[in-house]
Amino acid sequence: MPEDRFPGHRFLPYLLILPSVAIIVIFLVVPFIQSVRESFYTSTAFGTKTIFVGLRNYARLFASSDYRQSIIITLIFASFVVVVGLSVSLAIAHLLNQRIRGRGFYQVALIWTYALSPAVAGTIWALMFAPATGIVPYIVNRLTDGYVLNWMTNGRLALLVVSAAATWKMLGYNIVFFLAGLQNVPGELLEAARVDGAGGWRTFWKITFPMLSPTTTFLLFVNMLYSVFQVFGLIDIMTRGGPGNATNILVYKLYRDAFIHLDSGSASAQSFIIFVIISIAAVVQLRFATRKAVYAR
Repeated sequence: MPEDRFPGHRFLPYLLILPSVAIIVIFLVVPFIQSVRESFYTSTAFGTKTIFVGLRNYARLFASSDYRQSIIITLIFASFVVVVGLSVSLAIAHLLNQRIRGRGFYQVALIWTYALSPAVAGTIWALMFAPATGIVPYIVNRLTDGYVLNWMTNGRLALLVVSAAATWKMLGYNIVFFLAGLQNVPGELLEAARVDGAGGWRTFWKITFPMLSPTTTFLLFVNMLYSVFQVFGLIDIMTRGGPGNATNILVYKLYRDAFIHLDSGSASAQSFIIFVIISIAAVVQLRFATRKAVYAR
């Protein structure tokens, strides 16, 4: 009980947590409730008149081929960021965990990607892949005897480049956590496996990787949230949803409908749909992942 830990100050614990609770309520709970409410209304461009339309905004969204395409693009994009990002990060972290020369420098250098903002990361990749002046199209042109790599006119290539940029941006964060998890794997278990004749690959999959399950579960959730919500700046800098809506993921479509097309009812409905999708995915992911997680050390 609070009064047992703070004798004579019964309400002190509540006063201490009040600022945090107030911030959550004011900046998260209240806007969410307002967004849900606005999803049942439609309004004029300047908000001078609102009309209750019930579930019409939701029905219009799911009847829209553009919105269904945006969902598919988001799933492809998020799957690439999560699967490829975690796989590459784990491989790099495993290499950094070995006794190699200059290991400290590599550990610090690979963390720098996470220190960059999405907008800066998007600018770097946009400059590298610029069709006329970028280093990557130049190298491809020289190696392929004249092939012009123009991702600004190729939807699939643009989605691949944006996905790679988003994955690169998150590498440092993932590597830090995987490296911490690898350093906490008990050395006696690895030594026992070597004594029993297990090779490096078998030791990794049978001992090291199961011991990383709590870290992997956490990073799965964080990368899923990142790929859905936190890549707006990167996409806005690199493609603005193009070419031909090929990179128009859900969060960017929400922005365009809300602030460019001034359709607040549709944007509010989209925000609630994203919230529901993420909540369901998080619950399913955490339930199945934690069921197989190994927390003993």
